[in-house]
Amino acid sequence: MTDSILRFARRGLCAILIACMPLAAFAALSADDLAPLAADDFDAKSAAIDKLIANADAPSIAVLNALADGSLVATDAGRVLIQTDDGNKDPLTNKIVDAPDAQPVTLNNLLRSKVSGAVSGLQLASPDIEKRRAAIDELLKNADPSIKPLVDKARAQETDPTLKKRLDTLWATTALHDTDANKRLEAVQLVAARHDLDMNELLRPIVVKNADGTFAEPDARVRAAAQAGIEELDSIQRRGQIVGTIFAGLSLGSVLLLAALGLAITYGLIGVINMAHGEFLMIGAYATYVVQNLVQHYAPGAFNWYPLFAVPVSFAAAALVGIVLERLVLKHLYGRPLETLLTTFGISLILIQATRTIFGAQNVQVTNPSWMSGGVSVMQNLILPYNRLTILGFSLVVVLLAWVVLTKTRLGLFVRAVTQNRRMAACVGVKTARVDSYAFAFGAGIAGLGGCALSQIGNIGPDLGQSYIIDSFMTVVLGGVGQLAGTVIGGFGLGLVSKTIEPFWGAVLAKIAVLVLIVLFIQKRPQGMFALKGRSAEI
Repeated sequence: MTDSILRFARRGLCAILIACMPLAAFAALSADDLAPLAADDFDAKSAAIDKLIANADAPSIAVLNALADGSLVATDAGRVLIQTDDGNKDPLTNKIVDAPDAQPVTLNNLLRSKVSGAVSGLQLASPDIEKRRAAIDELLKNADPSIKPLVDKARAQETDPTLKKRLDTLWATTALHDTDANKRLEAVQLVAARHDLDMNELLRPIVVKNADGTFAEPDARVRAAAQAGIEELDSIQRRGQIVGTIFAGLSLGSVLLLAALGLAITYGLIGVINMAHGEFLMIGAYATYVVQNLVQHYAPGAFNWYPLFAVPVSFAAAALVGIVLERLVLKHLYGRPLETLLTTFGISLILIQATRTIFGAQNVQVTNPSWMSGGVSVMQNLILPYNRLTILGFSLVVVLLAWVVLTKTRLGLFVRAVTQNRRMAACVGVKTARVDSYAFAFGAGIAGLGGCALSQIGNIGPDLGQSYIIDSFMTVVLGGVGQLAGTVIGGFGLGLVSKTIEPFWGAVLAKIAVLVLIVLFIQKRPQGMFALKGRSAEI
């Protein structure tokens, strides 16, 4: 009998508890908890939002969403309501109430950021894995310690291994200031293990000292772990900077190579100091601009492939101007370096003014095709632009083609023969004047290809060639007059040296330093890195 009474009592008690559970959950959030949201006290508002985040029940979530979208209002009496299409609804009772004096609840930027993070944190419990992934991405950008309860809950429930790992990192960013030193240590270790440069600023405050000389972080283990993480992140950043400097040097070297390659051929063959060589770059760039406009107007569907049409056009345009210049002017000035220098400088000014007359004095823009836009991320702090990568590859292809022409063709044989000993080449039947014209046109055409490449990395204008003529001569002299391999090494070498010095001294002083280094090098080795072979080299 007694056992039956006890069993009945237990069942009754369980029934009462089950019946009271919804009421208890409902009572977790009260009007007093919401009242600070209607006031102007920042700390009270922040504490109220923290409690909403910690509760994470249906009324709390509704209030957080209303705060996020600006639909939370408050009456003069301090009652907090949610503005809906049907009227103002009490989040505690879900009933529409009459509140004509209700005004929007305002938040400053800090509280608004906290609410936004909380709303994203609520998505961590979403059944949709894409929503959870997006929420983690958003929270990793700016994780507020107040969302730690939501992260703890999500971390315990997450089943996807990849998201679980990222949640560990998110948890670590919210636990760096936990009261438990062991949790802070675990958080620091997780942050450091992620090797994310954006996390560097989270670790640095841990190792700094206060004004009184004490450390901000009292636990030595946590400080040691943070210092090790900072050193590792600094090492990663330095490696990225080194790789970036090397790529920038190679990128600049590829431009110098395209600008100097044609000059190396003509200067080595004819010995003419052509001050108008930079204008062949400009002609190639404007030829690319014209092709772009024609394709855009007559075949817009093929716009992404206009550089393929521009390459032969830019070569042909610069080569045509080059052969006309050589036939009409330069062939009468061989062996007269001073007159050649002054004449080609005057021709340079004429070509610049003619370009201004045709296209205008303002710079014009050549648009990259879609496959040359953007870049590839190879390290956290290093993105390699597609257009620079394309130009680097293009310059190597041009060098290969020039090598094939100069070493595997009849024209190349004649060019090398005339370069090494003009008189002997003429004696064996080589028409040296014709070789001069063809070689000059070929060198000018290569410069036109350089202009085509330059048009993809910046605006083009009538003065484009003036920026590269001096560097082109330095590249040729450094590598060795008439030497293809020397031009390649000289171009890339100058680019690497310039970009290595620039971070320390700036672009102007870096160029001066490079010039001084070249002068010193030429004093020691006048023939350049690669000397000419043959009898002409001994004359």
